[in-house]
Amino acid sequence: MKGRVFVIGLGLIGGSLALCIKKEHKGSEIVGFDINFEQARLARMLGVIDEIAESIQDGALSADLIIIAAPVNETQEIIQLLSGLPLNPEVIVTDTGSTKQKVVESSLSLKMQGITFIGGHPMAGSHKSGVSAAKEILFENAFYLLTPEDYIDQSRVTVLKEWLKGTHAKFLTISPETHDYLTGIVSHFPHIIAASIVRQTERLSESQSLIPRLAAGGFRDITRIASSSPEMWKDILLHNRDILIELLNQWQLEMDEVKTLLEQENSKAIFSYFSQAKQFRDGLPQKEKGAIPSFYDLYVDVPDYPGVISEITGYLAKENISITNIRILETREDINGVLVISFQTEEDRQKAERCIGSYSSYATSVGT
Repeated sequence: MKGRVFVIGLGLIGGSLALCIKKEHKGSEIVGFDINFEQARLARMLGVIDEIAESIQDGALSADLIIIAAPVNETQEIIQLLSGLPLNPEVIVTDTGSTKQKVVESSLSLKMQGITFIGGHPMAGSHKSGVSAAKEILFENAFYLLTPEDYIDQSRVTVLKEWLKGTHAKFLTISPETHDYLTGIVSHFPHIIAASIVRQTERLSESQSLIPRLAAGGFRDITRIASSSPEMWKDILLHNRDILIELLNQWQLEMDEVKTLLEQENSKAIFSYFSQAKQFRDGLPQKEKGAIPSFYDLYVDVPDYPGVISEITGYLAKENISITNIRILETREDINGVLVISFQTEEDRQKAERCIGSYSSYATSVGT
């Protein structure tokens, strides 16, 4: 496809979408805007975009596709701004936000101008942020949810999918209401629980100084998503407020049930509780990308002598395998391995496991 694509917000998501479109549609022109001009300048320098727009108005007027890759509150403001501009009548406007109902409702102003808005949510991410972390493979095999309203002609959805074909994502079309309910369950709610566990642990650590050290292993992993952007999650929670209140009420009932089992010392029921959780969790797809970004970790048991870590990373460097993070575990209960190496993709993790195995006898185990 040929045309002018305007990307508003040149972070990880916006930058990665720009790269995907650039690769798939050679005749397209990618224009970018970011409130942080340094991000825009870096995007141009890295070849993520072809041109920097001086303003949203400047980039939007002649665009064939406008992608709003901004926080949900800013997205609503940008939609209002766009609705007051003389846009190309055939332009498609889409977003990448984690909540959809309020964003789609705000697009009524575009509808009144005859402009097509199709809500979008690519369910992929990374622990890294910014345009320098953008990559073409970010969305590969990930779910990409589209939330067009009923009045949107299916042909317009098809055009948007064609523009986004280079993501190699799995597109699902659902209503904005269904989107917010599903993502509330599998993404927004778990972030609340992770943050609440960390908050409780922080309070308890005031009287037990060993807690931070003991929480350095598996605890840190299971609460990893609590490190997400506070600003972003503040907006997401407020946008999906009603559904999350409902889920929290259900969670309180769930915890009351566990509390009752403990008070009754009902060992059979406690076993059953964990057994059912294990069966459902073990039955979840292992190769699918879901609402929460996967972490590609490799656990390596290494002997304790000077230089062993540089030795391991040296093996990986020889094979041109990039790592995103490396750390040492002080506590390892229920976890095999003292050294944790993180990678960008599952493929890199598998290559690393084979590489370390071929160069040494160190034991490795794949993380989750």
